[in-house]
Amino acid sequence: MQKKAKTKKRKRILVKVSSGKIFVHATFNNTIVTVTDKEGKVLCWSSPGMCGFKGSRKSTPFAASKTAKDAVLKSKAHGIREVEIILRGPGPGKESAVRSVRAEGLNIKGILDLTPTPHNGCRPKKRRRV
Repeated sequence: MQKKAKTKKRKRILVKVSSGKIFVHATFNNTIVTVTDKEGKVLCWSSPGMCGFKGSRKSTPFAASKTAKDAVLKSKAHGIREVEIILRGPGPGKESAVRSVRAEGLNIKGILDLTPTPHNGCRPKKRRRV
């Protein structure tokens, strides 16, 4: 008879933080919402796939708002009351994520859009020789 080795479950430690940052990474196919403290240490995160959306429904504004709501509910367990929102990407879920964060009752200190935009683009390919 072989004995099974007991595995210990790690106890999740909830860090109590009063203010933090919410990063919204909105692409054309997905929207990822990350909640961090002021230094940038991740407290919790959420995505449309975690909320039950699959395929092309992940890229909708509705999925982004549900994702932001889920991330805010997780962050309230950490004691977050006021946030700064940082937006990245050209996706359709940016505005709806901000609206749902405001609807959940968090105090928004500021909204910063850091979407990377090309200034002049890449160098074009060589002309084709005939």
